[in-house]
Amino acid sequence: MQTLYDLNAPKKPTNLSLNSDLLIRIKALNINLSATLEQALRAKLAENEADKWAKENKRAIKAYNDFVEKNGLFADEHRNF
Repeated sequence: MQTLYDLNAPKKPTNLSLNSDLLIRIKALNINLSATLEQALRAKLAENEADKWAKENKRAIKAYNDFVEKNGLFADEHRNF
C-alpha cells in the first residue's frame, strides 16, 4: 500500500496560532502538541485521500454495484450466510 506522505522527511519547525486557554490546558496535561497535531493532520490527509479516491472511482463503483445487483457475487451459492 502506498503511504500518504514521506515518513522519513525531516521535521520542520512551524508557527501556529492556538486558543491560549486550550494551549494552557493541553500543556497542563503534558500532551505532546507536535505528536498530537501530526496525528490529526495524518488522519485528515487520509480522509481527504479516501474522498478523492471515491470521487475518482465513482463510475467504476457504480458499475460494479449494478453488476452485483443484477448477477450476484461470484460463488454466492457456496456462502453459508
